[in-house]
Amino acid sequence: MLSRQAITFALTLAVSAASHAAGLVPDVKAPQINQPLRVLFVGNSYLYYGDSLHNHVRRMVDAAKVAELSKLQYKSATIGGSKLSHHNIDHLTQPGRIGVKSPFELVILQDGSLSPLSEKGRAESLKTIGEFSEVIRKRGGQVALYMTHSYVSPHKRAKPENARLTEKHYVDAGNAVNALVIPVGLAFEEALRRKPELKLYKEYDGSHPDLIGTYLAACVVYASVYGKNALGNPYDYYGKISKEEMTFLQQVADDTVKAFYSRQ
Repeated sequence: MLSRQAITFALTLAVSAASHAAGLVPDVKAPQINQPLRVLFVGNSYLYYGDSLHNHVRRMVDAAKVAELSKLQYKSATIGGSKLSHHNIDHLTQPGRIGVKSPFELVILQDGSLSPLSEKGRAESLKTIGEFSEVIRKRGGQVALYMTHSYVSPHKRAKPENARLTEKHYVDAGNAVNALVIPVGLAFEEALRRKPELKLYKEYDGSHPDLIGTYLAACVVYASVYGKNALGNPYDYYGKISKEEMTFLQQVADDTVKAFYSRQ
């Protein structure tokens, strides 16, 4: 008899196949920068909850001995409740402006969670991503897009279709600007398919990630940006993530990333 994990992964592949039929195939299927040391995250509160996503990712990179912590120049520029267009990307990416003297090798862009849910929001987001990508690349960097997770209850805008709208928007945008798409939203879905009781979100709003949600997102970013398995990484946020939770979240991240980038 198949294990529950095998069954749920089979279901994931079925969902992935449906996405293929809908044309949701990322053009960029591998990291465009080999082991980046200078990384900028640009977005909103989804990135800074839980001791900030960028801190967890760089600690995972250090724990895996991909690069020493002292050599990693990670920055996070976040504005609570913001759209991507609220940021001054020209200022943020100018060498030396925010404490990093050399140009960022990779800039990870995260738009507002509402942006993919309306035609107007998608159009504005795509325009901003295009403009920001041009600025970033003129300075010698590459672009990655952070696919956000969708709302769940008790959020008043929680709807089943939101996940597919978000997925389609980020895949379309990534293909339009030749950027790596980081499938965080898909990993949240998969984790909850396997363990519906998992507390990935703040219970009071069904929107912002709880600590293990931030950890899951970090695993997905790490696996996507560095092209390495999250499973087996010893980083556990100084003992705050249990061994069982850590293994589960790392496995979900790896399964999601592999399924997403294997789409044809």
